[in-house]
Amino acid sequence: MTYAVKECFLTLQGEGVQAGSRAVFLRFAGCNLWSGREQDRAAAQCTFCDTDFVGTDGEGGGKFGSAEALAGHVEALWGEGNEYRLVVITGGEPMLQLDAALVDALHARGFRVAVETNGTLAAVPGVDWICVSPKAGTDVVQRSGNELKLVWPQAGIDPAELERWKFDHFLVQPMDCAEREAAIDAAVRLAMERPKWRLSLQAHKVIGLA
Repeated sequence: MTYAVKECFLTLQGEGVQAGSRAVFLRFAGCNLWSGREQDRAAAQCTFCDTDFVGTDGEGGGKFGSAEALAGHVEALWGEGNEYRLVVITGGEPMLQLDAALVDALHARGFRVAVETNGTLAAVPGVDWICVSPKAGTDVVQRSGNELKLVWPQAGIDPAELERWKFDHFLVQPMDCAEREAAIDAAVRLAMERPKWRLSLQAHKVIGLA
């Protein structure tokens, strides 16, 4: 299998339960909820994405002809040290490309494999950390995992319904949009009204990390 990678680099995880952890960030190209083209945004199933996942021209991006080649690329970016190795795989939608061969190759190099997914495709077996960020109006099939991250506010999503899903952590994250202050207020209000939810901020944007 050939993997199309938009970007891949060493950084600190910027959001969620593992925020602040050293990690190789691997972003696959492509998504099943939006083409990534601005002219298609209004009609997309996800209209608020703030990520460029089109093509393979980002930092550390490219096309990799095998799981071993991509896992080796990730390992080279990590550098020295075999402990606490973490790779965070996202997109777009990572489950369009992530497969058992790549999970196995990363595990063989000592990496814990975390994914950030919209949940419309089932997670690959063997993933160590599953973060699902549901989008209103989509059919989420991955309803269990480690972390549920709700970008808020979203019309058409009921947090009370999501609380029935089987996750260890429930996080509410303000939508990065033109009405950011209002989104922050709404996320804070949700966490105050429903204490199962915890406020999560995008720390990498606060401190200026990629």
